[in-house]
Parts: sequence; C-alpha cells; structure tokens
Amino acid sequence: MDGSSSALKGYMPVLKWFTKRLLIALITIYFAVTLSFFVVKAMPGDPVQALIQMFVSQYYMDYDSAKSLAEAAAPFIPKGSVLHQYISYLISFLHGNLGVSISYSTGTPVKDLLVQAIPWTVLVVGSALIISFAIGILIGTGMAYVHGSKIDSFLAVFFSIIRSIPEYVVALVLLIVFGFHFGWFPTRGAYSPNVTPGFNLPFIKDVLKHAALPILSWVIVHVSGWALSMRASTVTVLGEDYITYAKIRGLPSRRILVSYIGKNAILPLFTSFMLSIGFMFGGSVFIEYIFAYPGVGNLLYQAITMRDTYLMLGVFNIIIVAVVISALIADILYGVIDPRIRRGA
Repeated sequence: MDGSSSALKGYMPVLKWFTKRLLIALITIYFAVTLSFFVVKAMPGDPVQALIQMFVSQYYMDYDSAKSLAEAAAPFIPKGSVLHQYISYLISFLHGNLGVSISYSTGTPVKDLLVQAIPWTVLVVGSALIISFAIGILIGTGMAYVHGSKIDSFLAVFFSIIRSIPEYVVALVLLIVFGFHFGWFPTRGAYSPNVTPGFNLPFIKDVLKHAALPILSWVIVHVSGWALSMRASTVTVLGEDYITYAKIRGLPSRRILVSYIGKNAILPLFTSFMLSIGFMFGGSVFIEYIFAYPGVGNLLYQAITMRDTYLMLGVFNIIIVAVVISALIADILYGVIDPRIRRGA
C-alpha cells in the first residue's frame, strides 16, 4: 500500500503538469474560436450579392436568373442577432456541427466538405512539409560545419532570397514552365477524369503526378527556412563545451554528429515543426487555388470570396484545433525528452 501511494505521489507532478497544459489548450481553443467568429461576422459584404456576381461572371447568367438562384441559399444564411448566432454556433461546434455551405455546394454540411478536402491537403502539404524539413535539416547542418566559408555565405544569401519569394510566384513559374510550356505535369485538379478512383496503380500514379508541382512549390519556398534555422541552431551547439569535450575524448565523428550535435540542434526546431503540422490542415491557399487543387486552402479561398460564413469558420476552426493540439503534443513530447521542462512548469 505504501509502495502504491509513493508511486502515485511520484506521478502527481506529471499529472498536474499535463492537466495544466490541457486546460490551457482548451481555453485557447475557446477564445480563438470566439475571436474567429466575431472577425468573420465583422467582414463586409452580402453573401447573396456575392453569389449573384459569381453566377453572372462565371456562368454568364442574366441578373434576374442569377438573383433567383442565389436567393435559394438564403435559408442557409445565419440570421438573428450576432450574440444569438454566436451562442447557436458555439453549441453546434461543441456537438461537431459546423453548419452548411451556401457557395461551394449550397446546403452541403461544412463537415462533409472538409472531410473531402483534408486528405488532398494532407497529401500535398504534409508530404511537402516532411520533404522540406528533411532537406532543410541536412543542408543546414552542412552549412554549419563549413560556417564562414564561401559556400556557407552563398547558401545563406541564396536561401534568404528564396525565403522572401511568395508561394504564388513560385507556383506560377512552375505551372507555366513545367505545366504549360513543357507539358510534363498536369496543370489543374487532383487526378484526371479518365482514371478510376481507388486503390489501383494508374490512379495512384496519376494522383502523384498531379500533386508533384504543388508539392515542389511548397518545398522550394519552405526548405530555406528550415535550412537557415538548422544552420543557426547547429552553429550554437558546435560552440558548446560538451562538443569540445566529446572531441577530446576521441568519440567517433558519427556519434558526435548524431548523439550530440544533431539531437541538441534539432530540438529548437521541434516545436516549429509540430506547429507546422497543425497549420498544414489549413492548406496552402495560393498554391491550391493556382493549381485548382481540391484542398482546404481552395475551400477557404472560395469561402472568403463568396462570404460563406460557416465554410470560413469551419476552415478557421479546423486550423485552430489542429494547431493547438499540435502545440500540446509538442509540449508533452518536449517534456518527455527534457524532464526539466516539467519540473520548471
């Protein structure tokens, strides 16, 4: 009995630490969801008028026909006072109901649209995140080892320039060169209409071919940030006394690189990587729009353009929950890796 009590007492600080982090995460989600609701409601514009303009410009409908069609979405537009709408939305959100869309597919639950879009976004942004992170870590570590050399200076300037180029510029250049000019890759969509969706080789190859340019666009822009961050972190670690001591002890270079330098240099980037996983669920608006890719970013662009309140809130709140959960997981894992974090909490 005494042993069990002692073990329980030993776990109490960890449980207290975890409970505190979980409570902070839930409070953060609540305030962020609340803020996003009132920001969206404060946006100017009439949803019905936005739909009318879309029907007229995209489908060349006359104004009266466009107006009649747009007014069919009126029952799905939130009504009542802002406070009443907020309370109603919050209750629905807690029950997993994100409302219905008035633009992308009028009357379709936002949850269904997100379920369809998230896998495509995870494929493109998730793959690009892992690739850019891995390449950036390797390049950044190599730059740190030749710190101060000409190649280090060149790469530092080069990556700083690349990092400042907007995503849509890179995406447009790749689309024009490899899509339209050479015709090596498809220019829009997630897969060709002539392939049968399913777990078959032709479909998988076609999906990967469609995803290649969006992934490459994301990697080119973001690999520079990981490389420069890893370079700075590794340079700091290389100056630590324990690295000098490890070299004096005659430890193999491979062990010093992996166990001492790599492990400690990558820790500061760990939280950023986990947060990037959370933001991944928001997709990449510009890249997905340029390539007409059916991901969450494209949904968000459509929602903002059409003043689709519930669709906007659905995307924003998915991002909020994903980022907060990612931060919580990062906090927990960081506490496991470095117990000093828990003791200092």
